[in-house]
Amino acid sequence: MAITSAAAAVPALSSLSHRAPIPSISFLFPDSTRPFSLSRSFRSFSLTPQAKASDIEISFFDDLNPEDEPVAFDPPTPPEGFIPPPAFDDGPEETEDEVAAAYEELYGPAYSGVSVLGNDVYVMDSKVKKTSAFGKVTKEKVRDGFEERVVQVRRVTKVVKGGKQLHFRAIVVVGDKQGQVGVGVGKAKEVIAAVQKSAVNARRNLITIPMTKYLTFPHRSEGDYGAAKVMLRPAAPGTGVIAGGAVRIVLEMAGVENALGKQLGSKNALNNARATVVAVQKMKQFREVAQERGIPMEELWK
Repeated sequence: MAITSAAAAVPALSSLSHRAPIPSISFLFPDSTRPFSLSRSFRSFSLTPQAKASDIEISFFDDLNPEDEPVAFDPPTPPEGFIPPPAFDDGPEETEDEVAAAYEELYGPAYSGVSVLGNDVYVMDSKVKKTSAFGKVTKEKVRDGFEERVVQVRRVTKVVKGGKQLHFRAIVVVGDKQGQVGVGVGKAKEVIAAVQKSAVNARRNLITIPMTKYLTFPHRSEGDYGAAKVMLRPAAPGTGVIAGGAVRIVLEMAGVENALGKQLGSKNALNNARATVVAVQKMKQFREVAQERGIPMEELWK
């Protein structure tokens, strides 16, 4: 009875459209007690009618011969009041500043290197990790307007219980060539690290050198540090810096263009550089001396 009803249901279901072909139905079951299920014999059915492949009309332009005359392009008529957009080249030409400003708004000033909008050019430097050949992160030079010059790099040895420890000592002079100068010293196991430490130490010990409008000293001075003794003298315009060793480096980094210097004592570079700083700190401008004495500047030369 169940087989007859199932066979009668097959013609009725075959009239419905389906997505997949109907598999063949087998009525031979090894286990007669197993219930008959249509879901195992039929796939998902859809009640929505679907078109056959023969009903779809596809135009392949079989009657079109490419050797004949080409078909003329007939664009549609534009509506009333239609204004065609201007061409790309018809507009006014942008200036270089406008192009640079638009580029900076999109990508920032760090890519072009020049800021038109007044932004920080080095804004991306802190986000970029720069490593050396050994994978260590290298520190960039501080851009604060000061120039650095290495006076001396020496290898020093420290004797400990387990042996000798080798380090490098660097002497660096920093200055802005506008009157400010500083001398620093630093030690490290590598030369680069020693130079960086000494540069930081020099920036912590900045002094201001008094100079005249001719970029020379207001008066003569002498200074000593340890066994080193330095003599400084003003010079006429066009003389240049006549000095040697660490004294010359300190004066050049300070911006002095006309001066005379002489090392009278020890030849130690660090002591001579610090003796130059001591001699410069003793100098005073004429207006400062007149203010301390409470007299006008004209009476200083009487």
